[in-house]
Amino acid sequence: PAPAGLPGEPDPEEAVSDDSSRHGGRVRGFPHERGNWATHVYLPYIAQEEFLELLELLVSRARTYVPSLAAMEEFHLSLSQCVVLRYHWIEPFVRSLRERLAAFHRFFCVADKVKVYTNQNKTRTFIGLEVSAGHFQLLELVSEVDGVLEEFDLPTFYKDPSFHISLAWCVGDLSGRLEGQCLQELQ
Repeated sequence: PAPAGLPGEPDPEEAVSDDSSRHGGRVRGFPHERGNWATHVYLPYIAQEEFLELLELLVSRARTYVPSLAAMEEFHLSLSQCVVLRYHWIEPFVRSLRERLAAFHRFFCVADKVKVYTNQNKTRTFIGLEVSAGHFQLLELVSEVDGVLEEFDLPTFYKDPSFHISLAWCVGDLSGRLEGQCLQELQ
């Protein structure tokens, strides 16, 4: 058990207000609880000017099918699901990740196929660029990340992941509008 008085311990008099309008209408996959920290492991992608031009072109075209589509502002490639860490787990979790991933070297990755995704509970739809090269190396990274998640009794990554960089999102399951003709145009 954790010692009393850790930062983030809930105060019984404090009620948590979860207003989805404060974060673009997104719906939480699990309820907010003081002392819990939602996180995920990912590889950051720093967008260059050409990428941002492509993003603008794709989002502009896709908005003719789904006007509420919002372009991502930061880009990454996920290596884990969103998981919940207790405050006192953060440091050992990060330390374990560093130890397991220290031996990995850089590798080449290509994300070049437009694909439509929805999250697990179908509350958001995404347009992403699926990875076509580097998949094997990403699976090796995920295997190590999964090992750390298992140490903390947290859910591991998807069994057969579709590695991708999300480009844009909208609230709800609007995959039907984005697949088919729209997806062909985007590709």
